[in-house]
Amino acid sequence: MFDVSHKPDSARAAVAQATLRVANPDTIRIIRGEAKSPKGNVIEAARVSGIIAAKRTSDILPYCHVIPIDFVRIDFSFPDKNDDLVLIDCEVKSVWKTGVEMEALTGATIAALTVYDMVKPADDSMQIGSIKLLHKRGGLSDAISQTSSSIGLHEKTSKKILEVAVLVMSDSRSEQEDRSGRVIVDKLQLSPWKNSLKIVYYKVIPDEKNLIELELRRLCDEKKVDLILTSGGTGIGPRDVTPEATMEVIDTEMKGISEALRAHGQRRTPASMLSRSVAGIRRETIIVNLPGSIRAASESLDVLFPTIFHAFDVLRGYGHRIAHEGGDNPHV
Repeated sequence: MFDVSHKPDSARAAVAQATLRVANPDTIRIIRGEAKSPKGNVIEAARVSGIIAAKRTSDILPYCHVIPIDFVRIDFSFPDKNDDLVLIDCEVKSVWKTGVEMEALTGATIAALTVYDMVKPADDSMQIGSIKLLHKRGGLSDAISQTSSSIGLHEKTSKKILEVAVLVMSDSRSEQEDRSGRVIVDKLQLSPWKNSLKIVYYKVIPDEKNLIELELRRLCDEKKVDLILTSGGTGIGPRDVTPEATMEVIDTEMKGISEALRAHGQRRTPASMLSRSVAGIRRETIIVNLPGSIRAASESLDVLFPTIFHAFDVLRGYGHRIAHEGGDNPHV
């Protein structure tokens, strides 16, 4: 069973379809409810069984996660040109860490089996045909698809790769001893969007407010990097001054990013409530404070990417259109 505990919740949806072929036209009439059924209302029984099956998928497929199902819909259609065909669609939605395609496939399959069971006393020549996933939305694969075609890589922009700087704040660690910054670098270089990123700078500096400010300004104004990820100095200790230094540098604060990082961390580590990390924009550079903890820094990247790519399209004047091709987002 895959470990999905590090993933953030996101809206997921999937639609699967099962086909049922019937040789006898009278059988179609029974399924439609136009003729008497041996066991009662076929469509309603199949609809209920399909919904139950989608909700109980993890009970019969051992490697499926137990997930909260927010919506299940079972639809039946009878193509006009094919009097011998019944199409059964199952749509499933959830806001969770993993997809719902198996739930949709299971719902469609069990609904088809229920139709067969309900009608077989009158016609046992029916055949359950293809069972396939029509489409799914949400999660990593959807994000990769959007990233490759748009986010941060808009065809009208000359900058095809985001340049990233990693800045670690620590009084006690050298670059040879640093681990949190290295985790950030390594994770980005191995990520699904590694071809859209380039690590152009990595440095460990002391927890000195003036020095942090100077380094951030230089990276923004001289090197003109796209994204600065800082690590460390975001707590409540006397030497934790990264948020103060960042606030002095940025022009616009992006509170949603820091709120999302804290919310994600809070569900995993109670001490996340002590984080004072901030995020913001200076000219065309986005700065994000990450925790100094190795685990917390790594988990923060799971929240930050790939959504951060879309911020650059908006920052560069391309608006929200690209990220909304699958539907309107009322929260942006």
